[in-house]
Amino acid sequence: MPAAPRDLPVWTLAAAALGAGQAAVLLCVVRSEGSSPGRQGFKLVVTAEAAAGSIGGGIMEHKWAELARQRLREGVATPLLRPQIHRREAPADRSGMMCSGEQEVLLWPLQPTDLPVIQAIVTALQTLQAGAWQVSEAAGLQFVTTLSSHFYSYLSGPVWQYTERLGYRDQLTIVGGGHVSRALARVAANLEFEITVLDDRPDLPTLASNDDAHHRLVLSYDTLADAVPPGPHLYVVVMTVGYRTDEVALRQLIGKPYAYLGVMGSAAKAAELRRVLSEAGFADAAIARLRGPIGVPIASRTPEEIAVSVAAELIAVRNQGRH
Repeated sequence: MPAAPRDLPVWTLAAAALGAGQAAVLLCVVRSEGSSPGRQGFKLVVTAEAAAGSIGGGIMEHKWAELARQRLREGVATPLLRPQIHRREAPADRSGMMCSGEQEVLLWPLQPTDLPVIQAIVTALQTLQAGAWQVSEAAGLQFVTTLSSHFYSYLSGPVWQYTERLGYRDQLTIVGGGHVSRALARVAANLEFEITVLDDRPDLPTLASNDDAHHRLVLSYDTLADAVPPGPHLYVVVMTVGYRTDEVALRQLIGKPYAYLGVMGSAAKAAELRRVLSEAGFADAAIARLRGPIGVPIASRTPEEIAVSVAAELIAVRNQGRH
């Protein structure tokens, strides 16, 4: 089975607790900046005896979990929204950590009436259904199907509201279903990517056995332009059976605004592909954005080592510009 979104265990625990008539508290990082250990969207559900997820770890998380359990014991049903500043010299709201940055944490006591909403969230995560969850003091916890272009949205102030899309923000499409593709899917499955593997060979064993991919499709590489629409959170890695099919694939993909487009192979192969694409009339700027050879330089040789190398580069690109 492909990996489920990271948040599924959080919501599953919440659903199980409420379904059993037990109280639970949702902790969520609604805003973060700088070197905060808890990033926007990090979540932790706490019950009297269990916990799932994380809001950044360390002494800060321990204190919030203890606060949540204290409120459970006392039956406090009011939410709490508080900044956490990770600097020793901060005059107030110090988290007890010194990693710099800050985050804002919402403590939301879950009510029995929240169970249908949480069950809808769990179903959406399990099936990769489009949707979002939303919470505000005015309207409570909601499951919504009207989606904004932003994965996370936080309106601060007295009439605050937090909205978060469900599922995976980032998608990885691997063009080619061979051994390295299989290994890369296995690594990327733990890195919060929704994974699609494409190949033009209908009877390929490594494609059929790629259980880490959420989607596996057989198609002709000259149809990739329609099959792989561009987007700011789409990462595309080309690793077909050989140079000729790589070229066919890249002719369909080059120049489109992906977050990442790379081709596996040697420096000589990448240089030849760039030359051919240039002669075919593709813009120099588009060709310059093509990554190849791909992966961080760790002298990788086996499919598993290459997969680690490529995954590291994907992480580096994804985290560029994040605060």
